[in-house]
Amino acid sequence: MPPRLVLDEADIEEAFLKGSGPGGQKINKTACAVQLKHIPSGLVVRCQATRSRAQNRKVARQLLADKIEENEKGPDSRIALKQQIKRNKNADRRKKAKRKYGKKEGDEADKVPVEDNKAGLKEVDGKTG
Repeated sequence: MPPRLVLDEADIEEAFLKGSGPGGQKINKTACAVQLKHIPSGLVVRCQATRSRAQNRKVARQLLADKIEENEKGPDSRIALKQQIKRNKNADRRKKAKRKYGKKEGDEADKVPVEDNKAGLKEVDGKTG
Protein backbone atom coordinates (compact mmCIF):
# COMPACT_ATOMS: atom_id res chain seq x y z
CA MET A 1 0.00 0.00 0.00
CA PRO A 2 1.40 3.41 -0.86
CA PRO A 3 1.74 5.88 2.03
CA ARG A 4 -1.01 8.40 2.73
CA LEU A 5 -0.84 11.80 1.10
CA VAL A 6 0.49 14.51 3.44
CA LEU A 7 -1.44 17.77 3.25
CA ASP A 8 0.06 21.22 3.72
CA GLU A 9 -1.80 23.01 6.53
CA ALA A 10 -1.60 26.32 4.63
CA ASP A 11 -3.77 24.82 1.86
CA ILE A 12 -6.62 23.91 4.23
CA GLU A 13 -9.44 26.11 5.51
CA GLU A 14 -10.97 24.72 8.68
CA ALA A 15 -14.39 25.53 10.11
CA PHE A 16 -16.24 24.12 13.11
CA LEU A 17 -19.99 23.74 12.67
CA LYS A 18 -22.82 22.69 14.91
CA GLY A 19 -23.72 19.09 14.42
CA SER A 20 -26.99 17.61 13.31
CA GLY A 21 -28.77 14.28 13.29
CA PRO A 22 -28.87 11.63 16.00
CA GLY A 23 -26.98 12.27 19.22
CA GLY A 24 -29.37 14.50 21.06
CA GLN A 25 -28.91 17.89 22.62
CA LYS A 26 -25.13 17.62 23.01
CA ILE A 27 -24.56 17.20 19.26
CA ASN A 28 -26.97 19.97 18.32
CA LYS A 29 -25.59 22.60 20.74
CA THR A 30 -21.83 22.15 20.38
CA ALA A 31 -19.66 22.97 17.36
CA CYS A 32 -17.93 19.61 17.10
CA ALA A 33 -18.50 18.95 13.38
CA VAL A 34 -15.49 19.82 11.23
CA GLN A 35 -15.53 21.15 7.67
CA LEU A 36 -12.27 21.24 5.73
CA LYS A 37 -11.78 22.92 2.36
CA HIS A 38 -8.71 22.27 0.25
CA ILE A 39 -8.09 25.66 -1.36
CA PRO A 40 -6.10 24.57 -4.48
CA SER A 41 -8.58 21.87 -5.55
CA GLY A 42 -11.77 23.27 -4.00
CA LEU A 43 -12.70 19.93 -2.39
CA VAL A 44 -14.79 20.15 0.77
CA VAL A 45 -15.13 17.45 3.45
CA ARG A 46 -17.49 17.58 6.44
CA CYS A 47 -17.05 15.14 9.30
CA GLN A 48 -19.21 14.47 12.33
CA ALA A 49 -18.18 10.91 13.11
CA THR A 50 -17.88 11.43 16.88
CA ARG A 51 -18.76 13.99 19.57
CA SER A 52 -15.09 14.88 19.93
CA ARG A 53 -13.82 17.82 17.88
CA ALA A 54 -10.23 16.50 17.95
CA GLN A 55 -11.22 13.09 16.62
CA ASN A 56 -13.41 14.67 13.94
CA ARG A 57 -10.49 16.87 12.84
CA LYS A 58 -8.28 13.80 12.45
CA VAL A 59 -10.92 11.82 10.53
CA ALA A 60 -11.73 14.81 8.29
CA ARG A 61 -8.06 15.25 7.37
CA GLN A 62 -7.81 11.57 6.44
CA LEU A 63 -10.97 11.80 4.32
CA LEU A 64 -9.71 14.94 2.59
CA ALA A 65 -6.30 13.38 1.87
CA ASP A 66 -8.01 10.29 0.41
CA LYS A 67 -10.32 12.41 -1.76
CA ILE A 68 -7.45 14.54 -3.09
CA GLU A 69 -5.34 11.47 -3.83
CA GLU A 70 -8.25 9.79 -5.61
CA ASN A 71 -8.75 12.89 -7.80
CA GLU A 72 -5.04 13.13 -8.62
CA LYS A 73 -4.06 9.50 -9.11
CA GLY A 74 -7.38 7.91 -10.12
CA PRO A 75 -7.05 4.10 -10.27
CA ASP A 76 -3.58 4.17 -8.65
CA SER A 77 -4.81 5.78 -5.41
CA ARG A 78 -4.94 4.00 -2.04
CA ILE A 79 -8.72 3.82 -2.04
CA ALA A 80 -8.88 2.37 -5.56
CA LEU A 81 -6.24 -0.22 -4.67
CA LYS A 82 -8.12 -1.20 -1.50
CA GLN A 83 -11.37 -1.54 -3.45
CA GLN A 84 -9.64 -3.69 -6.08
CA ILE A 85 -8.21 -5.98 -3.38
CA LYS A 86 -11.67 -6.30 -1.81
CA ARG A 87 -13.25 -7.12 -5.20
CA ASN A 88 -10.59 -9.77 -5.86
CA LYS A 89 -11.20 -11.38 -2.45
CA ASN A 90 -14.95 -11.48 -3.05
CA ALA A 91 -14.43 -12.99 -6.51
CA ASP A 92 -12.10 -15.65 -5.06
CA ARG A 93 -14.69 -16.42 -2.37
CA ARG A 94 -17.41 -16.87 -5.01
CA LYS A 95 -15.16 -19.12 -7.13
CA LYS A 96 -14.34 -21.24 -4.11
CA ALA A 97 -18.02 -21.61 -3.25
CA LYS A 98 -18.79 -22.71 -6.82
CA ARG A 99 -15.95 -25.24 -6.74
CA LYS A 100 -16.98 -26.53 -3.35
CA TYR A 101 -20.71 -26.79 -3.83
CA GLY A 102 -20.90 -26.96 -7.62
CA LYS A 103 -24.14 -26.85 -9.54
CA LYS A 104 -27.08 -28.75 -8.21
CA GLU A 105 -29.27 -31.01 -10.33
CA GLY A 106 -32.23 -28.60 -10.24
CA ASP A 107 -30.16 -25.77 -11.77
CA GLU A 108 -30.57 -27.06 -15.33
CA ALA A 109 -34.34 -26.59 -15.14
CA ASP A 110 -33.81 -22.93 -14.26
CA LYS A 111 -32.11 -22.28 -17.63
CA VAL A 112 -35.25 -23.08 -19.63
CA PRO A 113 -36.71 -19.87 -21.14
CA VAL A 114 -39.83 -18.68 -19.34
CA GLU A 115 -42.05 -16.03 -20.92
CA ASP A 116 -43.67 -13.37 -18.82
CA ASN A 117 -47.08 -12.70 -20.32
CA LYS A 118 -47.50 -9.32 -18.65
CA ALA A 119 -44.35 -7.66 -19.98
CA GLY A 120 -43.59 -9.95 -22.90
CA LEU A 121 -40.07 -10.59 -21.58
CA LYS A 122 -38.15 -13.85 -21.65
CA GLU A 123 -36.15 -14.94 -18.64
CA VAL A 124 -33.12 -17.17 -19.21
CA ASP A 125 -30.80 -18.24 -16.43
CA GLY A 126 -32.28 -15.74 -14.00
CA LYS A 127 -31.59 -12.78 -16.30
CA THR A 128 -34.33 -10.82 -18.05
CA GLY A 129 -33.66 -9.94 -21.66
